Amino acid sequence: MASLQRSRGVTARRRDASCSLRKLPERRLGRRPRALFLAAVLALVTGGSGRKALAADQAPGGSGRWVATWHASPTPGGTFNAQDCPSDVGLAGQTVRNIVRVSAGGGEVRARISNAGGSEPLKVGSASIALSTGGAATGAPQPLRFGGQTSIVIAAGGEAVSDPVPLKVQPLQTLAVSLYLPGKTGPATQHYFAAQDSFLASGDQTRAGAAKSFTRKISCWMFLSGVDVKAAPNVVGTLITLGDSITDGYLSTKNTNRRYPDVLAQRLASRKGPTLAVTNAGIIGNELLTVRPQLQFGYPVPARLARDVLTQPGARAVILLAGINDIGDRSARAADLIPVYRQIIQSARAAGLKIYGGTLVPFAGSTGTYKGDYGTARGEQERQKLNTWIRTSGAFDGVIDFDKAVRDPSNPSRLLPAYDADHLHPNDAGYQAMANAVDLDAILGEIVKGSAP
Repeated sequence: MASLQRSRGVTARRRDASCSLRKLPERRLGRRPRALFLAAVLALVTGGSGRKALAADQAPGGSGRWVATWHASPTPGGTFNAQDCPSDVGLAGQTVRNIVRVSAGGGEVRARISNAGGSEPLKVGSASIALSTGGAATGAPQPLRFGGQTSIVIAAGGEAVSDPVPLKVQPLQTLAVSLYLPGKTGPATQHYFAAQDSFLASGDQTRAGAAKSFTRKISCWMFLSGVDVKAAPNVVGTLITLGDSITDGYLSTKNTNRRYPDVLAQRLASRKGPTLAVTNAGIIGNELLTVRPQLQFGYPVPARLARDVLTQPGARAVILLAGINDIGDRSARAADLIPVYRQIIQSARAAGLKIYGGTLVPFAGSTGTYKGDYGTARGEQERQKLNTWIRTSGAFDGVIDFDKAVRDPSNPSRLLPAYDADHLHPNDAGYQAMANAVDLDAILGEIVKGSAP
């Protein structure tokens, strides 16, 4: 255990050393790239400070607020396996039933349908939402409308938010969101690595509760980017986990919700008093600096920050864990990545969010699986430099030491064998250890204090 020191004479608290919070002075962070400048402006226009955004999300009478309870960062259509995920060609005259597990519950829900990766308008013929009863089967599907209409055309690069639907959803409950695409979509906006089965059917099956029409199983989420709930008053907002495949839960067990953000959601759902929803803004292969040629790896973190973090309903805090692919795939130096971190921090604070830095996990031994500087001596040197900066710079509102949580004490450049999936990604137990390293009391304490009048 280590003590949490507050500045200006505030009493120290005891807390887990894996997440250190500190008050920070204002500092100049240099010229912002255009994408981050637009992200910060967009966040201010749509929500302003965290306290203003909270007020805007508050329901009349104080009965609850809209919060993002599930999210999958959308990417353009691209695939490694067209049979498992046909996002490269898209859909035509088909219904996709996306299966998702929410973090926080509520009495009303709405869905966000994305054409972020599309270059042409997207016609959604009809849509529904229902409680999942296993596989593709559901309870009675509730139709989704958009401005009172059952169909909508979504602009290229855009997103549509459905009208609210009264549906009682429990924390950690599984939903099915079905979308009928009547025409040829072209390459489909997707989230490629879902670690979850979803389903396809011919024709409009959005009102079908039975599974028999959904004859094809797929491994990606298609066109669905989020689910929001009007949550109970004790849900004070959403904690967003932002990063790459380690946040996305790569190599976690499929259909079991064992990603580290899922475990965070379980921990928060079991709390009494103030709590948070959790969303996952991780994308496999994602980087801080580069657009990789595989479209399913998405755009770099700064380019997607506004959409995936700053403008999410109820956003209050973000955990950033990124840079390992820049080091491994691009041989980036820590000195190149630190200015990007600072820009992300600045944009998060401009939107009123708390931001916590996660140290990069060990990756020695991964050179046999991954090319480049994954696990090399040079890559390890840059990983250590970046982790030292994350731990000691004071740039973040707090530090979550994922490295310490999953490394082998006898060989700190490697994952602990009990936590190791492929020498780069943790396994289920490793993701559990990562989630356990997050001091939720400290994060919630900062958020609740920041909301006080």
